[in-house]
Amino acid sequence: MPRSVNSVAAKARRKKIIKLAKGYYGRRKNVHTVAKNAVEKGLSHAYKDRRTKKRNFRSLWIQRINAGARLYDMSYSEFMGKINAKGIELNRKTLADLAMNHPEAFKAVIDSIK
Repeated sequence: MPRSVNSVAAKARRKKIIKLAKGYYGRRKNVHTVAKNAVEKGLSHAYKDRRTKKRNFRSLWIQRINAGARLYDMSYSEFMGKINAKGIELNRKTLADLAMNHPEAFKAVIDSIK
């Protein structure tokens, strides 16, 4: 009985890795073993950095709110404490947008908590 090898599935598996390595430099894009290592590392970085992105944006929003609040002689922590005490349900993303792009609206928020 002849030996059976599933070359169709093996080729598809390799092709999938090579497709994911599109745009890589040198052998990383066309040699299966090298591409496999590069793709695995790239996917692990992508997973990790999707979480890091959330941290970075929160940090950016806090900096923008702090800069906006300091124009009215108030620190970030003081501002957020008063916002929560008044029960104003605006998240940091919205507050940062107001502080940066709509200073008159941000001033209205400041006036409402003073």
